[in-house]
Amino acid sequence: MASKTFVPAFKAQVGNWTYYCCLMSYAQVAREINFAHELGGNQDLGTMIQRGVGTRTAQITDYLLTNENRFLGAIIIAVWGGDPNYLELTMDADAENQAVLDGLDRNFGVLTFDGTQQFFALDGQHRLKAIKDAVKRDPDLGGEDINVIVVPHFNTPDGRRRTRRLFTNINRNAKSTNAQENIALDEDDSFAILTRQLLDEHEFLSRDKVVNVFSKVGQEGELVLASRSISPASPAWSAIGVLYDIVKEIGFDLPCTLNESNQRATDEVLDQSYEILATRVQELLDSCGNLRQRYLTAQAPKDVRAPKGRDGAGHPFMRPAVQVAVARAVRHVLEQETLEWEDLMKRLSDLDWKMTSAPFSSMWIETPDGKAKGKMASGKDHTQLLYDLLLVHLAPRTKVQISRALRSYSDIMKTKYPVPMESLSTLLPVDSD
Repeated sequence: MASKTFVPAFKAQVGNWTYYCCLMSYAQVAREINFAHELGGNQDLGTMIQRGVGTRTAQITDYLLTNENRFLGAIIIAVWGGDPNYLELTMDADAENQAVLDGLDRNFGVLTFDGTQQFFALDGQHRLKAIKDAVKRDPDLGGEDINVIVVPHFNTPDGRRRTRRLFTNINRNAKSTNAQENIALDEDDSFAILTRQLLDEHEFLSRDKVVNVFSKVGQEGELVLASRSISPASPAWSAIGVLYDIVKEIGFDLPCTLNESNQRATDEVLDQSYEILATRVQELLDSCGNLRQRYLTAQAPKDVRAPKGRDGAGHPFMRPAVQVAVARAVRHVLEQETLEWEDLMKRLSDLDWKMTSAPFSSMWIETPDGKAKGKMASGKDHTQLLYDLLLVHLAPRTKVQISRALRSYSDIMKTKYPVPMESLSTLLPVDSD
């Protein structure tokens, strides 16, 4: 190293670890910090002290280069060869200001980066690589800052075991946000933003209990977001994760999707997207068996899903699996430009919206005694079958497509499809084979 670099730091203690908290610029990080494999670690199982660098850094690099709201969490780095070069300092001031500083300089000092020791990323190697790549492409990023935590590492069998234990403890006890939490919190994902706006502002979806958002709200801050499933006794139409999927499918061509970077869409674009999306959601709900009106006028909304003693007469669009399959089919037809939105909604409304009716019977298992009771079919085969059948009911392209879907129904359900080939063929385009 040509010259020394001094970094202010606080010395801290936890358990049997002494560590140092400091602030470094991206340029310093890119210049001073290496990867374990470059220093002789991670060559084999005996020396391995962390997982390898994967291929997902390009996304982080793009985030740093394009998102003005970029922020990276602290990187934990280790000193190859022992304790870092740390000099403890005290703060001095005149009598008037000394009282303010008393205690603030506890464990305060300076770390020296002078080439006599080497540093590697113990946790945050993907962030480190992204910083190095981003600074190469845009040197101005070098002036931005990141929190760095420094720990010692001794390249001995005991030292490697100690460092491995720290790495696994950090990653084992860290909990990533789940899919539902990302929907609730993400401020760059346009579909997450629009989903939250629907839950806040949409005339139907904002109603209490229409969409399950939380499964637990505790008095001491506990919040558990709802899963994707809906219990038979629930009054909810859907759940937050399912609504997000629907929004992504029917909103695939919204103005906010034209932005290819990770940068948040502008408020103007999000507003334009919401107006289109809110209308589509309303029309979809009304076209799918007049779901919205039936829900609002029902004495007990849960009975719309499964009327007591007549489960098979329940409304399919009260079932999350059906909701997602319908949204996927709608997107496919629109992307293929087979039908315009208005015509597609008309064909949806022409379907017989009962669980025991085609095409929804592909998701329904009747009881052996033949009574109206039954249960939803589980498994990817049934969900894919419903999707394929929806396509041939809404906008089939060829007779082969229809024949294949009907044959799949017979194979999976062990019975003949109730709608004949001839009826579905009338929906084929004029120039089809």
